[in-house]
Amino acid sequence: MNTNHLQTSTDAGGDRTSTIDLPIGSHLVSTRRGYEHHGIYVGNGRVVHYAGFAGSAHRGPIEEIELDRFTAGHPLSIRATPRARYIGDEAVRRARSRLGENRYRLLTNNCEHFCAWVLLGESRSEQVHCSLRHPRTGMHVLMCLVKAFVENGAKGGQLAAQLA
Repeated sequence: MNTNHLQTSTDAGGDRTSTIDLPIGSHLVSTRRGYEHHGIYVGNGRVVHYAGFAGSAHRGPIEEIELDRFTAGHPLSIRATPRARYIGDEAVRRARSRLGENRYRLLTNNCEHFCAWVLLGESRSEQVHCSLRHPRTGMHVLMCLVKAFVENGAKGGQLAAQLA
């Protein structure tokens, strides 16, 4: 994949901030341990993505969130899409047209499928394709996802216990 990694810096408050301007309609990738999370940059520091299991132990819908929440402290890059049929404001319109959709499926309708649909007009995921082609890679990705799922569930449980 043709991915341009973005340099980030930490400001005085400890928050990670991008040091460059992101183009509207960019395919953003946040690298996690063993997998990538995908979204579309819609401007003003906001991203539309399929939440899936990225932020909790419960499946989430397509939503518009702050860039910092999308990256969750992980590295950020822009995935080049040279054959994109929809760019800029048209890509943003397409991304926002699916806000609230809650039909996430890891193998057939995930955050990467969503971004491909927005930019190319077709739903596909290289991560899924690679995992199915190479079972060892697929098992590694699955184990990383399970670990992230368990950690997110544990964090949610700790928060609930603190609030009670």
